[in-house]
Amino acid sequence: MLSRVTTIAFCGIDAVPVDVEVQIAPGAVAFLIVGLGDKAVAESRERVRAALTASGLSLPPRRITVNLAPADLPKAGSHYDLPIALGLMAALGAVPAEALAEQVVVGELGLDGRIVGVAGVLPAAVGANELGKGLICPAADGAEAAWASADMPLIAPASLAALVNHFSGSQVLSRPVARIAPPARPGSDLCDVKGQESAKRALEIAAAGGHNLLMVGPPGAGKSMLAERLPSILPTMEPQTLLESAMIRSVAGHLDGGRLDACPPYRAPHHSASMAALIGGGPRARPGEVSLCHGGVLFLDELPEFSPQVLDALREPLETRRAMIARASHRVSYPARFQLVAAMNPCRCGHAGEPGHSCKRGKACADDYRGRLSGPLVDRIDLSIRVPAVMPEDLRAPPGEASAAVADRVAAARDLQAHRLAGRGGGLVNAECGVDDLEATVAADEDALALVDRVATERRLSARAYHRTLKVARTIADLGGSAAVRRGHVAEALAYRMAL
Repeated sequence: MLSRVTTIAFCGIDAVPVDVEVQIAPGAVAFLIVGLGDKAVAESRERVRAALTASGLSLPPRRITVNLAPADLPKAGSHYDLPIALGLMAALGAVPAEALAEQVVVGELGLDGRIVGVAGVLPAAVGANELGKGLICPAADGAEAAWASADMPLIAPASLAALVNHFSGSQVLSRPVARIAPPARPGSDLCDVKGQESAKRALEIAAAGGHNLLMVGPPGAGKSMLAERLPSILPTMEPQTLLESAMIRSVAGHLDGGRLDACPPYRAPHHSASMAALIGGGPRARPGEVSLCHGGVLFLDELPEFSPQVLDALREPLETRRAMIARASHRVSYPARFQLVAAMNPCRCGHAGEPGHSCKRGKACADDYRGRLSGPLVDRIDLSIRVPAVMPEDLRAPPGEASAAVADRVAAARDLQAHRLAGRGGGLVNAECGVDDLEATVAADEDALALVDRVATERRLSARAYHRTLKVARTIADLGGSAAVRRGHVAEALAYRMAL
């Protein structure tokens, strides 16, 4: 007796089809699973055996062989439980084999026959839809899978018994409904920040053009407070970015209740984070923080306290907007289109340059602390600003401009960018503009170009810094509604480049 069931293996957020071949044949009693599975796959035979027994179906005393094909593709995860169980049930005649022919199956089994939720159901559903098949998944993940397509056949049972009843027609399961996350409660608003008008201006420019931002200031100046309010002035994610972000969180098991949220994600890992935690990796090549904040903001507080190797690993994702994780047997790529916002103190003691403060080590304290950041990483930061200590009179001042008003200006600037960059990819901002399109995109006048050329020569700016300065100037012009980049726009952009 031989049956086949289709499931998937994950390669990043891509779903690779896997055939689960189940053979029940005469011979020594055994239950073998082959096909380069990990420990979770090997242990599935015990979960499958117990779940089938709890559902009233015992395995025959024969040789059972389960092959996961292609055999040279690594298989990992507990979502192979349900396809293996259904393959066995089809081979025994407990479920019709033709009912499984046009389905992709994922799901973990409990010992009592329950079908338990698993990570990665949304990419699995997208992959099943691309194959022209339906999906059988756990009931807990049905709302997540429903986002793949409104027309795709979808079955989300809570147990093996419910699935058998559905196939027999005695208890037909309804199709799950896609759910949207409720609107975020009013929380962090820019009006809560007292003073720091120059920092708010830099934050608005960073939001409008998608630029990377570094804030340098003493403890308690409000750097973290400003960063936390950046998502409140960002527009919602484009549909393609939203889907990619949801698929990444699904693979990581972070998609709460299958609800999709169009608000840009905000991630703030601790400075003790490892390279695998920040970039991605581990035995199963899981996505890291740079991918979990795809379409949103990655905030690194106390930037020099991060491991130098971890910080330098950010250089490639910042340029390519993808996180590449290489292993001896395979290579995984996750989208990582994020906006880097970082904060640091001016020195180890935190008060270098402040009026009335003197450090025992003098200038060497600040130089050593800044020296923890490599030049290539700093070169990729578009805006650097000094955030001074807040004065008592600022704390007593009335609330400033609300996030809603700033968000309107940011949205207007991004509309100009979308119109100008149309045809070069959806949702592009000035920071993502290619070098080949830079001259036509920036549209700088002669005085502006003369200024940036002179400063670039005097300060020996790299080609990357030169181009990024022009992109920041283009964003400043967009916020001001100017069709051309003028000398004043370039001067402000250069001021942000030279602040550190």
